[in-house]
Amino acid sequence: MKSLGEIKFDKVVIDCREPAILSEFYAQLLGWKKGYITDDFVIIVSEKYNVNIGFQKNEMYIPPIWPEEQGKQQQMLHLDFAMEKAKLQEWIDFAVSLGAKKAENQYGEWAVMLDPEGHPFCFDIE
Repeated sequence: MKSLGEIKFDKVVIDCREPAILSEFYAQLLGWKKGYITDDFVIIVSEKYNVNIGFQKNEMYIPPIWPEEQGKQQQMLHLDFAMEKAKLQEWIDFAVSLGAKKAENQYGEWAVMLDPEGHPFCFDIE
């Protein structure tokens, strides 16, 4: 098979109704800085981990149902963030103070959260 060379992972892009609002939530949660900004697209940047998250305006965005239900909008992906077990409740409280919600259904030792636009994300224990 022909090799095309190396390919670099650039960013995860999340569809949402309000890129400015959702990017601000994640920038505050993660302590990252905003990079590229337009009305329809915002990128937040981690200087420490060399990774980016993009937020793309989609006026037809429908929040997923968690946990999944047949015939309802499904999640396409979710983000996982790891921390020490002793800090888990502090991170939950911090995320809630920024506009997240703890999902009604929880599984295992991690915490399933919903961001301000309804995307699930998890706080995992290292």
